[in-house]
Amino acid sequence: MARISRKQFISYDELDSATDLTAAEQATWQAARDATGHAYAPYSGFHVGAALLLADGTIFRGTNQENAAYPSGLCAERTALFGLAASQPQHGAIVGMAVAARPIGGDFGPALPCGACRQVMLEYEARQGRPIPLLLPSRAGTILRFKSLSSLMPFNFSADDLPVL
Repeated sequence: MARISRKQFISYDELDSATDLTAAEQATWQAARDATGHAYAPYSGFHVGAALLLADGTIFRGTNQENAAYPSGLCAERTALFGLAASQPQHGAIVGMAVAARPIGGDFGPALPCGACRQVMLEYEARQGRPIPLLLPSRAGTILRFKSLSSLMPFNFSADDLPVL
């Protein structure tokens, strides 16, 4: 049996600070950071905010929402996307996204989306038929800029994987 060894590369930019972002990216980045102040995280103390930049310049925010029945909570990325779709079903294209996180009373740190959020984010990117650029704070204190959400999850599940009914 033949085996093929393959490598997967992820393309992204690593920026030293928010001053390296465009004005629109800076606004989205700051909105995600500001959103952390509205997170409901009494159990983990980890406040996460997400911001979506729409084509018309509108910024829509989401925050993590915890629950005493832990699986019933929801991440900031999903509250932003689901909230936008529920409140503005005819919204324009999402042209940018940013995520921020900080412990209660602490400094901002890394905020890397969980697998469930990555899957949902990819579904929204596929639905709109164009890439959604993403900004994430790294463990090194830099800003990671991805041109597409698909960079975060190259082997994902999509409608193409479902059987035709």
